[in-house]
Amino acid sequence: MRRCGALKEQDCVSEKAETKPNALWENIKVIIQALLLAMVIRTVFFQPFTIPSGSMMPTLLVGDYIFVNKFAYGYSKYSLPFSPNLFSGRIFGSEPNRGDIVVFRFPPNPDIDYIKRVVGLPGDHIQVTDGVLHVNGKPVPKVADGAFTSDYKLDPGEDVPVFRETLDNGKTYDTLDQSPVSRGDNTQDFVVPEGHYFMMGDNRDNSLDSRFDVGFVPAENLVGRASVIFFSLGNDTSFREIWKWPANMRWDRLFKVVE
Repeated sequence: MRRCGALKEQDCVSEKAETKPNALWENIKVIIQALLLAMVIRTVFFQPFTIPSGSMMPTLLVGDYIFVNKFAYGYSKYSLPFSPNLFSGRIFGSEPNRGDIVVFRFPPNPDIDYIKRVVGLPGDHIQVTDGVLHVNGKPVPKVADGAFTSDYKLDPGEDVPVFRETLDNGKTYDTLDQSPVSRGDNTQDFVVPEGHYFMMGDNRDNSLDSRFDVGFVPAENLVGRASVIFFSLGNDTSFREIWKWPANMRWDRLFKVVE
């Protein structure tokens, strides 16, 4: 074992004393760097969200955890933590496509995040008649596509008719029709203002969207485009209930692209 000489013993002890603080500081720096990297990724690139309601069934289910692409439409103050009022509008912005699934801030209360599908772009006329979506006066093709069975607590085990819609840009997706008559099945003719979008949930009879209190969504309120499901738990299982994961994991939904 190496021993310090008499003349160098003080220096040796000093070196040993410096080793622990240096190692601690290195660990702290690594942690800080990791946190900063995570914050940058969350702010600039991808942010995780959970689906709390059934308004986007059957595309998104309660208990799905998704990544949202935050650079898809550029950035606004709502892209940043705590929504600081540093600038107005969007920077590096691009328009959503009709049919995109978008996370946005609820216009009446921007502290709340919503997720819906874009069906109306600026200048569009949007109307629902007898449950059929019309865009600029033309009905969106809608064909029966089987039935959907949900494990969601509001309608567990209930078979709900599924209809496949196809937009004029070729985008197709499934919607639910839980009731033959609902208050959202017949609406006025909405004209989407410039700089705004018209949003609807895929669960047409159980969605608070632009037909109702959400209204037109300003471009500034867009947070990002839903990208991929990275985790999914059924039967109203909480993420914290780890012991329930094996029995309630929806394995077939993991890493599924959101369309």
